[in-house]
Amino acid sequence: MKEARKPASAPSLTAHVANTVDTVAALHARAQRELGPHVRRISRMNTALGRPSFLVFVLVFVTAWVTLNLIMALARLVPPDPPPFAWLQGLLSLCALLTTIVVLITQNRQSRHIEQRARLDLQINLLAEQKVTKLIELVEELRCDMPNVRNRVDRVADEMKEPVDTEAVMSALDKTLETPRVSRPSSVGEASK
Repeated sequence: MKEARKPASAPSLTAHVANTVDTVAALHARAQRELGPHVRRISRMNTALGRPSFLVFVLVFVTAWVTLNLIMALARLVPPDPPPFAWLQGLLSLCALLTTIVVLITQNRQSRHIEQRARLDLQINLLAEQKVTKLIELVEELRCDMPNVRNRVDRVADEMKEPVDTEAVMSALDKTLETPRVSRPSSVGEASK
């Protein structure tokens, strides 16, 4: 049997909690290892673009650009980008396009990661359901075998001993989601009508 180990960062954790933390950390590390160098760069870029300091940078840059061009125009010098600031508009449009692409790439990667975790959650939940069903079956069997325990029919336990039919659950869920909800009256006055 594999001995549980506690992570060095959290000595107060019990062994089973430490194992869970280690498992989650291993899943995260695996996901990070699967990233290519380009995706890592894009992820870092997305992180940088999402900071308040980037917003401040953009505002300062645009303000400086407009101010410089207006001062040059007032000083009767030829500004590099006179109003309506076509170069600035083009630059900001290009930046907006690139930012959108970076965000979409990051969202697609995160969506794939979320989908993988959802599949893992589903598999673990189905296995846990099978184990719980077996435990209920064993406890009921043990209860029936004990001479000092009154034997009685427990319909709920009998139902729980049966494995869940996932197809039937999905079908019932689909039917439930398809039927429109009956609207409830929003006020007491409407309820009495």
